[in-house]
Amino acid sequence: MRLLFIGDIIGRPGRELLRKGLKGLVNHHGVDFVIANAENSAAGFGITKDIGDTLLEYGVDVMTSGNHVWDKREALDYIATERRLLRPANYPAGAPGRGSYVAESGDGRPVGVVNVMGRVFMTPIDDPFAVVLKEIEAVRGKARIVIVDFHAEATSEKVAMGWHLDGKVTLVVGTHTHVQTGDERILPNGTAYLTDAGMTGPHDSIIGMEREPALSRFLTGLPAKFEPATGNPRLNGVIVDADDATGKATRIMRVNLAERDLLALGGTT
Repeated sequence: MRLLFIGDIIGRPGRELLRKGLKGLVNHHGVDFVIANAENSAAGFGITKDIGDTLLEYGVDVMTSGNHVWDKREALDYIATERRLLRPANYPAGAPGRGSYVAESGDGRPVGVVNVMGRVFMTPIDDPFAVVLKEIEAVRGKARIVIVDFHAEATSEKVAMGWHLDGKVTLVVGTHTHVQTGDERILPNGTAYLTDAGMTGPHDSIIGMEREPALSRFLTGLPAKFEPATGNPRLNGVIVDADDATGKATRIMRVNLAERDLLALGGTT
């Protein structure tokens, strides 16, 4: 099976990249299943029902998230009813939604997706290293192929999670920093790993936001209103091939494509 994981979608620019190019990208590479981190898809902060439903229509099979998933109030109701939208599984009991889901590819093959969030420089929620094992066990009975989105800030914590899960899942991929790393590899026991998938949105920016307000906040320490930038939209992510019988990864390839690249693959304007 060939899987595509799409890095954090940032506002309208990120959504437009998927509208124009996701089907062409999927067809060109023969992708069977698509996961995307969608927690910033609504104006750069949060997600709404309309936007989530639209991303699913574009061809996303499962949406993951992180600390910004609650930024739009309506997400509380949406995540309670849309099983294809995940929140980090290590939120304390009582949080709406779920942290794992088993979906099916177009030809009926099951894929488990697990979402957890780190604690270093993040909100101190439940232990992701313990919770992720329980979530993997819950989906393993239905799916050999399992993908883990580890939404975390610290590189060390992400690398630790990769080694923690080597041989237990197909892919451990980091999200949250919006900067794609170049350390993709397959670990010794067959788990594909990438510290951060990057950002699907405007790259002439400060991690997706307009440069001037973000820079002003660094220079002055004063609050500033952030809005998604527009320049140089790019789709970041990773493609992984997996053995259906064992769930082990056999190939990993980073994706970093401008709009013109997506159009050249068969996208539409």
